[in-house]
Amino acid sequence: MANQVEEFNAYRSKMNEKMMADNNKIVKRIFNLDTNAFAEGALPKKTKELLGLGNSLVLRCDDCVKYHLEACYKLNISKEEVVEALSISLLIGGTIVIPHLRRAFEYWEALEATVS
Repeated sequence: MANQVEEFNAYRSKMNEKMMADNNKIVKRIFNLDTNAFAEGALPKKTKELLGLGNSLVLRCDDCVKYHLEACYKLNISKEEVVEALSISLLIGGTIVIPHLRRAFEYWEALEATVS
């Protein structure tokens, strides 16, 4: 399972490098905006990552869910907090997000396995 985390991060890094190498001003500005949006501010990073996670689930973006799950994990956000945030997103998004919720649980397990 930990391999799932490594594969996701390797692919993401490789493709981000390719996109940034293209030197597109809009792409670079969006990446910068994303970085700055999730920095500590009036809302703590923890809150911002949980918001990012919840919105990603509702939008059904598995890559975004994985990204925010990993950020939550690195911020020592508990599984209980993550599951509660995801449950609110399930309520908002409806049953169509259940397959993405399954993959979110699977990826969280993979993150936990990286420590074992």
